[in-house]
Amino acid sequence: MSPSEPRHPNILWISTHDINPDLGCYAGVWPGAEYAVTPNLDALAARGVRFDNAFAAAPICAPSRSAIITGCYPTAIGTMHMRSKAVPPPTVRLLPEILRAAGYYCTNNWFTDFQLDLPEIAFDECSPRAHWRNRPDADTPFFAVFHGMATHESQLYLDDEAFAAATASVPESARHDPAAAPLPPYYPDEPEFRTAWARYADLITAMDSWAGGILAELEEDGLLEDTIVVFWSDHGKGMPRAKRWPNESGLREPLIVSWPGHVPEGVAATGLVHTMDLAPTMLRMAGIDIPDSLHGVPVLTEDGGIVPEPNAYTYGGRDRQGEAEDRSRTVRDARFRYIRNDFPDKPAMIHTDYADHFPTWAAYRRLASDEAQQRARGERPSALDPVQRTVVAQSKPAEELYDIVADPHETVNLAADPAHASDLVRMRAALAAWQEQYGDLGLLPERELEERWRPDGRRRKTPPPDAVVADGLLTLASDTPGAILGWTTEATREPAAAEPLHQAFGSASADGRRWHPYTSPTAIDGPVRVKAWRLGYDPSEELLVEPASTAERTDAA
Repeated sequence: MSPSEPRHPNILWISTHDINPDLGCYAGVWPGAEYAVTPNLDALAARGVRFDNAFAAAPICAPSRSAIITGCYPTAIGTMHMRSKAVPPPTVRLLPEILRAAGYYCTNNWFTDFQLDLPEIAFDECSPRAHWRNRPDADTPFFAVFHGMATHESQLYLDDEAFAAATASVPESARHDPAAAPLPPYYPDEPEFRTAWARYADLITAMDSWAGGILAELEEDGLLEDTIVVFWSDHGKGMPRAKRWPNESGLREPLIVSWPGHVPEGVAATGLVHTMDLAPTMLRMAGIDIPDSLHGVPVLTEDGGIVPEPNAYTYGGRDRQGEAEDRSRTVRDARFRYIRNDFPDKPAMIHTDYADHFPTWAAYRRLASDEAQQRARGERPSALDPVQRTVVAQSKPAEELYDIVADPHETVNLAADPAHASDLVRMRAALAAWQEQYGDLGLLPERELEERWRPDGRRRKTPPPDAVVADGLLTLASDTPGAILGWTTEATREPAAAEPLHQAFGSASADGRRWHPYTSPTAIDGPVRVKAWRLGYDPSEELLVEPASTAERTDAA
């Protein structure tokens, strides 16, 4: 980098799974957050910006994370159905792809459940050992992503021995008492829910310790002042009426950004933001042009200032999740959340084999069964109250409208209230305008979408790039819209083994080599291998390219 070029800040993302803003720093902002013990993330918020109204694009991980890495709505690019391996439009680009082209060293440790097959070229390194410390040159700016699994819903329901091991970093003084668990009104006061809530908080404390370790490494390397640090979760907590639901509890997220000397310290930003806005925000702060194809908007300026009202509305959706086929769309403004359920005859707590094995789900099913038996005996149902009963009802309203300011737990549906008729009309119109502007591929039958992506069930293959070497310069080109071109001097290399838990959620290509993004004619002095990728396609064949002088020397030998 020449002295005249700007110094790009480093970027560190620390992400977790399945939590709402249940961190101590959100006490008074998010109901029950005071129950948390999170000293490291509280300290991060104290030296940065805490976003109080941040929302996921979907209440489940892969669709939500696809929005974060692409900056695009899942419903617009086809990533809304859980684990569908979408083929997005050719205009869609990955954030690390853009950053790598601008000179960043990009690492991912290790989770890759972005609803897309990530090509080898997406990151410089994608493995359990990926770290900014592995970059060849300490002066190279980095984008390093760490994904913690400590708070994933699966960890709530471990057996006692396994849970003790998972929370070994949590001291007894920081353990959470189930009796004090701040259960929201839509949960029955049953042991399964109190235990799950206390465990949820213990896991958040364990995650906070893990995040603190990463931040300590950053400080140890003397990089705090040069690094934008972002903490986020993918969607809401892994319990009923949260994860998988298009409500506040399914979509509202913690989001903290720190950059000493740039981002203001100890400030709460109250404007509406999507976690999808992270991609354009990082590009803006790094001084990199934001592609027109991104749907998100910057929520911070290039010098770290807060954009007061970046979005008038935030949007989200629920689509197929596992074998559970459903569709809901939601829009949120500063006060109201509107939900349109396109299949109101389907239950909100639709059967999902994976989740139905969890104790909280089973407890809800048991209580609903108890009420059915009470009715059969001619008794008044008493196992659940009216709010809790809506969670396991066999149908749901076609429309829901909640005043989040007055009713943060969304217990009173105002859709039929004449006093809020104008709010209902306005929110309906906002949702319709969003779908009209960006499109909604979730409205198509999934089989039709799959046939578009993979005709006759066959994945397309990316054609290889055109490669020319002249005057020691390698030039690559492709006629394939959306193609990513790259080169490497490395021969094949064994990839790093995936950790079992992460392996279950996908990984990057098994290639293991470091592929360089092609951005302009590149000087080469020996053999290189070139390749092309298109998101959702199989990669191209690999071509071996040699400078003419090399070929001549080989022939002479």
